Order: sequence, then C-alpha cells, then structure tokens
Amino acid sequence: MQGLMQNRPLALPLLLDHIDGQFAHKTVTTRQVGYVTETSYGELAVRIRRAAAVLDLLQVPARARVGTFAWNTQRHLELYLAVPCSNRVLHTLNHRLFADQLAYIVDDAEDDVLFVERSILDTVWDVIGRRSSVRHVVVIDDGDPAPLPDDPRILDYEELMASVAPAAGEFQIDDDRAAAALCYTSGTTGDPKGVLYDHRSIVVHALSLLTADSFGIRNSDVILPIVPMFHVNAWGLPYAALMCGADLVLPGVQTAPLELIHQLQDHRVTFTAAVATVWRSLLPYLKHHDLSALRQIVCGGGAVPLTLSQSYVEAVGLPLGNAWGMTETSPVVTGARQVVPGDESATEEERTARLSAPGAALPLCRLRIVGEDGEILPEDGESRGELQVAGPTIAGGYFGSRAGRDSFSDDGWLRTGDVATIDPYGHVSIVDRTKDLIKSGGEWISSVELEGVIMADPRVAEAVVIAVPSDQWGERPLACVVPAKGEVVTTDSVREFLATRVARWWIPDEVRVLDSIPKTATGKASKATLREQWSGVDPLVQAPGPAETRDDGARDGDG
Repeated sequence: MQGLMQNRPLALPLLLDHIDGQFAHKTVTTRQVGYVTETSYGELAVRIRRAAAVLDLLQVPARARVGTFAWNTQRHLELYLAVPCSNRVLHTLNHRLFADQLAYIVDDAEDDVLFVERSILDTVWDVIGRRSSVRHVVVIDDGDPAPLPDDPRILDYEELMASVAPAAGEFQIDDDRAAAALCYTSGTTGDPKGVLYDHRSIVVHALSLLTADSFGIRNSDVILPIVPMFHVNAWGLPYAALMCGADLVLPGVQTAPLELIHQLQDHRVTFTAAVATVWRSLLPYLKHHDLSALRQIVCGGGAVPLTLSQSYVEAVGLPLGNAWGMTETSPVVTGARQVVPGDESATEEERTARLSAPGAALPLCRLRIVGEDGEILPEDGESRGELQVAGPTIAGGYFGSRAGRDSFSDDGWLRTGDVATIDPYGHVSIVDRTKDLIKSGGEWISSVELEGVIMADPRVAEAVVIAVPSDQWGERPLACVVPAKGEVVTTDSVREFLATRVARWWIPDEVRVLDSIPKTATGKASKATLREQWSGVDPLVQAPGPAETRDDGARDGDG
C-alpha cells in the first residue's frame, strides 16, 4: 500500500515560487569594482525567467550542459536557477584550473553554450576558443576593459536578455531525479571526474543546511558566500538562501581581504563561509571593523587550526566552525557542534576545540568506518578506517568517463579516501587521507594530526606535512611551514615544540620554511605540488625511527 500524499517533485522550481512570492522583497547585493548592485528577489525571479528564454532563443537542447565561468554575482545566480529549471544542466567551471584540465572538462561535459564573465574571458579563451562542441560563448560584461575575441560565437548577455520576454508559466520538472547541475573534482588523483547532481539532491541538501544542527540558515540571515559559486555550488548556500528567503551578499571580484571585511561590516552579514586560507588573510583587519552582526562563521576545505579559531574568538567573539564534505557529497556531510551529550560542562576553550573537528552527520547522511579487510568498524572513537558515506545527497557514480568505479563499495557507499574515527555520539574525526598517510619503519604517521600539532605553535601560521623517501625507514615526514608574521621558525624550533607532544618517531627530521604554501584551485594546500618539489629530498636521520621507539606505544603490524 502506498501513501496518499501529492506526487510533487522535489525540484528547483519550488525555490522560484518562493522568491516570486513571499520573499519578493528580500535582496541580493553584488559588489563589483567601482559599483554595487542590489536587486529584489522579485526582480531576480523575472530575470531568471528571461535567462531561461535566452536559452530557448539559443536553441539549447533539453538536458544539454550549460557551462559558466563566473564569479559570485547576481547574474551567475540567475543561471543557477534558469538553467536547471528549464530542463538543462548547469555546469560551473573553475577558471583557476590548469588549461589541460579545463580542456578535458569542457570536452567531457560536451558543453553546448558557455556563459563567461568578461574579466575571466582572456584567461580561458585559449582553451574554450578551440572547443568544437561549444556553439555560443555568452559574455557577461562585468566592466572589465579586456577586448573581445573576433569570433562569431560571441554574444552579449544583456543584449540577449533585452531581446526576449520572460518565460511564461510554471517550469515543469516531472522527475526530481533529472540532472540539474554538474561539478568536476579537482583531479588530484587523475583526470577530473564529473559529479552530476539531480534536482532532488540539491533541494534536500539545501533543506539540510536550514536545520539547527547544521548551519541553521534562516529567513533573518544575511549570507555572504565567500566560497566560489564555481566550487560545488558554493557549498549549496545560494540555494539554501533562496529556499528560506535569506538576503544574499555576493562579493563578485572584490575578494581581497580588506574588501571582504568591508562587505561583512557594511552589509551586517550574519552568516559566512570560506576556507581557512581566507580566514587567515582577514586576521589583521578583524579588530578594526564592526563584525558584531555575525552569528556563525564556517570554515571548510580541511582541518580548522585551533589557533586560528581562537584568534577569531578574541577578535570577533565567535570561533570558526568546521564542516566536512566533498564534491561528491553536495558537499556538506557533517557539521561541528560545541556540546555533545555528557559534555555540557566543557570549558569555552574545549568547545572551541570541538568546533575545529568535522562534527556529526547531517540528518539524511549515513556514515561508516571500514577497515582494510572490508570489515565495518565500531563507532568507539578509537577504531580507524576509511570513511564511507551514503544518502540522497551522495554521488552513486561519475558522469562521462568510466573512471572512478573503485570510488564506490560493492554495496553502493562512496569511498571518501579519508581515514577517520567516529565516536559513540556520531562525531567524526578525520585522521588523514589514505594517500597522505606516511608509513615509516612499518608504522603509520598521520600527516593531518602532525600538521594540527605543528600549527598549535603560535609561531607557525601554516603547516603541511608530506612523505619523503628514506633509505632507512621507507618514508619520513617532511614539514613545510610558513612562520606567523614577525616570527622565526627553524627545524630545531619545530622539533623542540613537538618533542613533548607526539611520539618521537613522528617528529620530522627536516623542516622547510616557506613564504607561502602552494594552493590548489579551490584554496587548499597542494600536497601534490610539494611532493613534486621535494620528492628527491633525503633528510638526514636525526630522530630515532619507529623501530627504536617501542616505548611510545607502537606495535608491530599496526596499519
């Protein structure tokens, strides 16, 4: 027997109904060089319908991929809804990727039309100009003076918008499992892989961000998504904001630290999210601006350095809260919580430390820890294995290429590649990436844990640990560190700091002091770049190796 509820699809046109109705008075603000635009959601709904009509004018087929090279702007937001609501697939592209990766992605996706902001066009034209599948390149003029290439495929976005009437009637999505958006992984372990979201997964993910134990996004919020809209749909924040009627502030190209601080202050932003690199860059400006409207700051993309979070507590009165996820998971899977059962009496410092961890799963996500032999491990906070994920917002396969099948278990769970523990209350602790574990003398060293301890040193701003070859031990950890402003860091100072905090054989034999850590296109530390740079390093063995330190608790056969 089936239920007797209405068979209405969980699809993105539901969001359009709301911003065209009860949320019509709410606003989206875009900061650009030399000007600011503010548009009501009601006006935005009209422009979304015009953009859908533009796609009809260009004869973009149903289910065709529509690519975007665009910043966090209102016009990008228009495409966020116009493309999937009109039965096409939104494909956001990261212009910061290498040219060969972009070429691969556009070819693999077979993008039919590309929308490109003028300030990005010069960066990507050498790649997209040679793509035979692209029929039109629609330029979104953001005021950049760069000349346009002489190509008949180039069209102007606003001229097209002015030439059509808004699409009439309701957008019809009959099957909420229909493809809605496409994002590619960064390709750190091979060619980038396409993750194809459906309408249902986007709607369910947006709903989950509204729950109190995730981000608690609400109608009264003013949200500044600093995380790029080309990166996993800006972590789903634009869709969540439109769903509940929160005001949006979009930074456009104005993403320099001082510009972001002014946006947070001037627009009385209550909720914002970015990677740790961004939050570190804002530190010098925090105490000189009024950020009292903020209620939550989310830091994703990796572990949250405790010292960085404490700096925000001191300057703003708020810690950085962690969240964990992947392109394949829409992306948010877990959210940090300050208090867990039986721990209500924790100190403020302990609560801040707890927020640095990934936290517990969102309501509709399932997590498990699996050992090397395929055994599901207990959630005791001690057992370590690969973190696997399942749920309606989790990918079940990849688009295009047949590669990546080993990313899924036989029973359909996503294999994340992260080594983790889960405690009895469901709280996750990421120990490492499987490919980032260091096996030294037959024993495992967690690069993530070691990085966290090094960054507890106030003299250190950033730290990344990689494996380098060792004739004696197989692999040894090499620490690459960036000193905090005005501080001096040496191999000896790092080793001395670690001496009483980790097992002796975990202590790096050598430290490389750098001006900056190389970053990926999404702002994460690029361990691949560091491995390539230092792969020939054979550090002197100055510390006792694993076989000599059995008093530290190491056991033969671990790992």
